[in-house]
Amino acid sequence: MTMGKIITVCNQKGGTGKTTSAINLAAYLAIAAKKVLLVDLDPQANATSGSGVNKHNIKKSTYHVLLEEMDIKEILQPTAIPGLYLAPSNLDLTGAEVELVSALGREYRLKRALAKERDNFDFIIIDSPPSLGLLTINALCAADSVLVPVQCEYYALEGVSQLINTVKLVKDNLNPNLDIEGVLLTMADFRTNLTKEVVQEVKNHFKGKVYQTIIPRSIRLTEAPSYGKPVALYDKDSLGAKKYEDLAKEVMGIKLSNLPVEAVEGE
Repeated sequence: MTMGKIITVCNQKGGTGKTTSAINLAAYLAIAAKKVLLVDLDPQANATSGSGVNKHNIKKSTYHVLLEEMDIKEILQPTAIPGLYLAPSNLDLTGAEVELVSALGREYRLKRALAKERDNFDFIIIDSPPSLGLLTINALCAADSVLVPVQCEYYALEGVSQLINTVKLVKDNLNPNLDIEGVLLTMADFRTNLTKEVVQEVKNHFKGKVYQTIIPRSIRLTEAPSYGKPVALYDKDSLGAKKYEDLAKEVMGIKLSNLPVEAVEGE
């Protein structure tokens, strides 16, 4: 079996659909019969609760893995989707940044932890925090590539240049194999000129790195985490669900036919 591909979903700007994308990409890769591990590296633990696991009941989390108190396989939890496993997070993870400051090889804690398990998975998706601290650096050092969600809004590219600079620094100094997996446009509303302008601007800026799939603004996508479900289990017929299924196909290297430009999803 070939080694699993490790993709970090990353944008230090909040509100870009980062966790929504991590959960739903992982879910649809598993639905496509891949064995998938979703690693929650955000102290807010939204990927944990959005996958149906109560973050307040978590006793073993990625915090214990980063501090090398446990192997990652000891914290894994199955989800409602066969083949999708979760390495959960909780608020304890906030302390990891401080506790690891003086630790030797602190940037590689997650990389070392995942090295023992990557042969057991086809894909490992890491949800990183909305910051560029030590947790995110760990996520970038462990990854083969970075998936960058970009919201279709006025200042879309403003924060991305800072992230790309960080990716370059990590590539030059810590993880020479790191690459940009792709840029994912999120929260699109094609009824507005702004969305069309942002789509064009991002495509011009990143050339061939932008996914064909564009994630719409979607009530169903917003509601699903509050039920602890990926959108595939909450409303598989919604436009948001279909788009994340398309994204999973792109990540797996399946060519999509020309996708229609679609308006915002309603009720």
